[in-house]
Amino acid sequence: MQRTILDETRLHPAIRDRVANWHADIVHNVQAAAQSHPVLVVGMAQNPFCRRARQALKDAAQAHQYLEYGSYFSQWRRRTALKMWSGWSTFPMVFVRGVLVGGYSELRHLIDSGELKRLLGEP
Repeated sequence: MQRTILDETRLHPAIRDRVANWHADIVHNVQAAAQSHPVLVVGMAQNPFCRRARQALKDAAQAHQYLEYGSYFSQWRRRTALKMWSGWSTFPMVFVRGVLVGGYSELRHLIDSGELKRLLGEP
């Protein structure tokens, strides 16, 4: 799959560094956590789908790491950096073995179908 991204030649040289490093800290945190934990949920306070994703993993007895960045009223710019990096426009963002698998609906499907256990190498 090739996602359409504005070509770097279409960015003025004066802003290229700013675009490349915009809230890079949050992106690096998520990248590191996704590589360090078999299941990572990235969410935000007050979002019911983030709660549902965590509860679904708990009900499935699946250990996971959770990172929370702000709420509907705070840290939206930082979360936007994650959306731009991943191409996924909503929260939660669920990573399995470092791969973005989607949000709550996609996670629910993986759990219900048994695919999550297969992705994690469990019987």
